[in-house]
Amino acid sequence: MEPTLYFLIEVIGTLAFAVSGIRLAARKKFDWFGAYTIGVVTAIGGGTIRDLLLDAPVFWMSSWMYLAVTGLAFVIVVMFKRVLTSDSRSLFMFDAVGLALFVITGIQKSLSFEYPMWVAIIMGMITGSFGGVLRDVFINEEPLFFRKDIYATACIAGGIVYWGVMELGGSTLLEQACCAFTILFLRWGALHYGWHLPEMKEK
Repeated sequence: MEPTLYFLIEVIGTLAFAVSGIRLAARKKFDWFGAYTIGVVTAIGGGTIRDLLLDAPVFWMSSWMYLAVTGLAFVIVVMFKRVLTSDSRSLFMFDAVGLALFVITGIQKSLSFEYPMWVAIIMGMITGSFGGVLRDVFINEEPLFFRKDIYATACIAGGIVYWGVMELGGSTLLEQACCAFTILFLRWGALHYGWHLPEMKEK
C-alpha cells in the first residue's frame, strides 16, 4: 500500500473510532478528560494489541498524530454533541467506518511483516474490533464483540474477501475496497435487518 494512502486510512479510522468512543462517553456523562481517554482507547486499543502480538513497535508511540486526531474528534463531539448523542445511527456510522478501515490496516501491517494471510485476517479482526471491546468495557457496556449481531464476524468476512480478491490478482485498492464494502454491508444488515449469528442457549 502507498504510504500516503495507508496514512490517510489510519487518520480517518482513528477519527471515526475516537468519535464513537467519545460519543458514548458523553452519553454516560463522563467529564472531558474521561471522554478523551475513552476516545484514545477506542482509537488505539486494537492496533496496540495487534502490534504486541506481531512483536512490532507500537504504532502510536512513534507519532503524536493519533492523540491529536483524537483531540479533533473530541472537538467534533463537543461542537455537535446534541446531534451525535441523540441519534443512534451516528454511532453505527462512525463505528462501522472505523471497523472497516482498521481491518484493512491490520491486514496490511501483518502482510508487511510477512505473516501468512490467515494470521493477517485475525490481526485485521483484532485491529478493527478490540478498541471497541475496550471502549465498551471501560464504559460498563456489554461489548459488541460478544453480542449476537454481526461485528467481529464482519471483520473476518471482510478479511476473507480481501484474501479472495488478492488470490484472483486484484489490485491493492480493489482488495481494500471489497474488504471495506463487505464489512459495511454486514454491519448495515445487522442494524437494519437484525442479521445475527445463532445464540448459545443453556438448554
